[in-house]
Amino acid sequence: MRSPVAFTLGQILNGVSLSGEPPSSWTELAVKGLAYDSRRVRENFVFFAFPGARADGRAFAQDALARGACAVVSESPAPAGFSVPWIVVPHGRQALAGASRNFYQRPDERVRFTGITGTNGKTTTAYLIDSVLREAGFVTGMLGTIEYRLAGESRKAVNTTPESLDIMEFADDLADAGGTHLTMEVSSHALALARVWGVAFHTAVFTNLTRDHLDFHETMEDYAAAKQKLFVPEHAPPPPWSILNADDPASQQMRPSGGRLLWYGLSPTSADITADGIEHGLSGLRFDLVFQGRRQSLESALAGRVNVSNILAAVGAGLSYGLDLEVIARGVRACAAVPGRFERIDCGQPFLVVVDFAHTGDALRNVIQVARGLAAGRVITLFGCGGDRDRSKRPLMGMAAAELSDLVVLTSDNPRSEDPLAIMNDVMVGLGRFDTRHISEPDRAKAIRIALTEAKAGDVVLLAGKGHETYQIFKDTVIDFDDRETARQILRSLGYE
Repeated sequence: MRSPVAFTLGQILNGVSLSGEPPSSWTELAVKGLAYDSRRVRENFVFFAFPGARADGRAFAQDALARGACAVVSESPAPAGFSVPWIVVPHGRQALAGASRNFYQRPDERVRFTGITGTNGKTTTAYLIDSVLREAGFVTGMLGTIEYRLAGESRKAVNTTPESLDIMEFADDLADAGGTHLTMEVSSHALALARVWGVAFHTAVFTNLTRDHLDFHETMEDYAAAKQKLFVPEHAPPPPWSILNADDPASQQMRPSGGRLLWYGLSPTSADITADGIEHGLSGLRFDLVFQGRRQSLESALAGRVNVSNILAAVGAGLSYGLDLEVIARGVRACAAVPGRFERIDCGQPFLVVVDFAHTGDALRNVIQVARGLAAGRVITLFGCGGDRDRSKRPLMGMAAAELSDLVVLTSDNPRSEDPLAIMNDVMVGLGRFDTRHISEPDRAKAIRIALTEAKAGDVVLLAGKGHETYQIFKDTVIDFDDRETARQILRSLGYE
C-alpha cells in the first residue's frame, strides 16, 4: 500500500544519479506514484522508460503522458515536442531502484531482508528460511519462483525476483501488515539488471554455482560476477551476515569485505555449520546439526542428501537472526514440502513417481542420485530442455541423465520459438555418449505416459524440468500443462487410484 506521505520529484530523485541538473521548477512537482509499465500510470505518476526484454519503454511515453504522467525518467533524450519534464539518467533500472526506495521510505530499513542466490536450491532454501522465521514468531514475507507470500497470503509470482519498484511496494505492504522479515530469491538476472540496486540486505545466502543462464551472461565468469553483487554490492554496504557454502569453491569469490561470515557444508573442518549421522529415505532426512560444539537433532520431510545443504544454509540464516538451534530445528521440521521439488505423485501405484524442477546438468544429476537412493528397481528419467536458453547445457543434461538412469525418456520442456526436435538433437549429443536405453517423444503428455507405462514395482519415475509450472510455452501459444496433474490423470487411466 502506497504511503500517504506527499513527495516532490526532487525528493523522489534524491541520491539518484542524473545525467544533468533538472530545472528547479521540475523538482517541486508533486508525485503520487511510480510506474515502469505505462498501463499502470495514473495522475501525477513518474514513468520510468527503460529498455526491456521485448520492448523499449520509451515507445510508451506518450501513452504514459495521456494517462497523467507528470514526468518521465529515461536513459535517452526526450523526443521532439514532448511536453512534460524528461529526466535523463545513466541507468534506468538503477534510477528506478533508488526512486522506489525513496518513495516507499526505505522499507529495507523497516523490514529485514534475506537474499538467496545460487544456481540450484534457492527456492527450497527460501521456503526453509521462511518456515524457520515463522516458527520463531515473526510475521514474514517471501518472494520467489513459485509464489509470493505476504503475512500468510499467497500471491502469484511474476518473476523469481520482481522489479525494484515491486519489491519496495511489497516490503512496504509487509511492514504495514506488521511483518518484520522478507526472504527472497535473488536471481543472477535481477542482480545484473539492478533490480536489487541499493537494497540493504541483512543476510545474504549463497547456495552453489553450476553452469546455467549463459545465454544471458555469456561466460561463467560473468555469471559468477553477477551473483557476487549480492555480497559485494555496488551501491549499498555489504550485508551484516553472509552465509556461504564451504563445499563450493565459488563461495570464495562471494566473500564480502565486511560483516559476519558463517560457512555451512558437509566437511566439519571447513564449515561452521555441518551435519553428522545423516539418514535419508522416503520419509525424508534425519541428522544431527553441529554448530560451535553444540548438537541439535533435526528432522525434515525433504528427500535426499542434496537437501542437507539447503537445510544447513537455512540454519545459517536463522543463526544470523539470533535464533536458538531448537527453534531452527522446529522450523525446518515444519517445512513439509516445496511444490515441484521432488514432489511425490501417489495414486496407489507400486512405483514411486516424483516431479522436480531440475533443469541444469548438475541439478538433474543430484535429483537422479536421490531417486537412485530410493529405488529398489530402476530409475526412469523423463526430461527436456528449454528453448531460447543456453544451448551448451543441453548435452550436459543428456550426459547426466544417461549416466545415472536405467531408462531415459527425452521430450520437450518449454520449446518457445525453437523447433522441439532441434532441441532434442542437441541433448542427444550428450545422451548418445552412453548406451543407456532411451526413448524420444516430443509430445510431453505422451512421453509421460510412456515413462509411467514402462514403470514396474520398485522403480522410481522422475519427471524433471518443469516442477511447479502449470504451462508449456511454444512459439505461438502457451498451453495449460502441469506434470503433476498429467501424471495423476495417466496413472488413473492405468487403473491406479
